[in-house]
Amino acid sequence: MDRKAIYAADAPKPIGPYSQAIEAAGFLFCSGQIPLDPKTGVLIQGDMVAQTKRILDNFEAVLEAAGSSLENTVKLTVYLTHLGDFDALNKVLAEKFPDTPPARAVVQVSALPKGASVEMDLIAVKAARSPSINSGPDK
Repeated sequence: MDRKAIYAADAPKPIGPYSQAIEAAGFLFCSGQIPLDPKTGVLIQGDMVAQTKRILDNFEAVLEAAGSSLENTVKLTVYLTHLGDFDALNKVLAEKFPDTPPARAVVQVSALPKGASVEMDLIAVKAARSPSINSGPDK
């Protein structure tokens, strides 16, 4: 199987020995993102809403570098250090994925790199969404 590493200059540089994403078999497997400012590499300040938006913006940069977009996300995994942030997380995700949200898991963890409160990883399809992928139960 062919694999291709994806690198986006507009997303934070990896903080370890991993690729921002790997393209394989028509999918994009994005590594975990914490809310780092892509210009400074420093964890942003702010509430869960701001942190979640930063992570999704970072993913958007990686996905665009691969020729895809956030709307092509099929699976999102979220790691929270405090499940009390669940409602704020859901608010942002509902805005970013209004029509057909991806499959998702949210788990509480004891700690994350650099003391972050949230980390996410995702899987997206490389190709544009087909009508069958974009069709929700009422469509």
